[in-house]
Amino acid sequence: MANTGFLSLCAYGRVTGLAVEVGAGVSHVTSVCLGQTWREATYRLGVAGGSLSSYLHSLLMESPNDPSVLKALKKTTVIQLKKQCCYVSMDYEGDLHNQGYHHPARFQVPDGHWITLDKERFCCPEPLFQPKLLLQSSPGLHHLALQSLQKVPDHARRDTVGNIVLSGGSSMFPGFPERVCLELNTLFHSTGCQIQVLASPERGTAAWAGGSMAASLTSFQHTWMTKGEYEEHGAEYVHKIF
Repeated sequence: MANTGFLSLCAYGRVTGLAVEVGAGVSHVTSVCLGQTWREATYRLGVAGGSLSSYLHSLLMESPNDPSVLKALKKTTVIQLKKQCCYVSMDYEGDLHNQGYHHPARFQVPDGHWITLDKERFCCPEPLFQPKLLLQSSPGLHHLALQSLQKVPDHARRDTVGNIVLSGGSSMFPGFPERVCLELNTLFHSTGCQIQVLASPERGTAAWAGGSMAASLTSFQHTWMTKGEYEEHGAEYVHKIF
């Protein structure tokens, strides 16, 4: 076993940095230094792919599309809609109030009907930055990233800030890397630090790729945990090993 934030960094060839993971069920922000995860600098956000799919469906139910068609949508179709049509806005409020800033997209569902997505395209992923849209009190991903970096010891902070990586299937929205970069640079403006975000085209499976890489390293072999050790010490022993 290994922390997915660390594995995501491995996929980018890093062992120090900040991993911003957006998966199907949960999102995490994790600071890692020389392969060691800072547990006190790890934050969880309950907004991820599954909740965004549900949010998209609820947004569509309020749209001018045929309600009977929308009610019949299967979960897999909504996910496909989300992946093909949705994107992250660089100016959410501006797009919301200016119709000319965004363009509708049409999607044909399996039964042959067509659905038109308008503002739903960029409203769907916005809760990653504004969880309050899903009635959650947590800060957005960019604020959690700032909180995580502030918990990193001073001697490791520069290297951590210089290696911010994205991973997870729900980080694949067009515009997501650019928005994360924009928000972080806004938060770090007073420090004079220019933030860059690493976003591999294969970041959707970064943790898996990093796992394959980490498990093959000779330095990783001493961190295996045997079944006997688990049975003797219990689940808490995982944190002592990893």
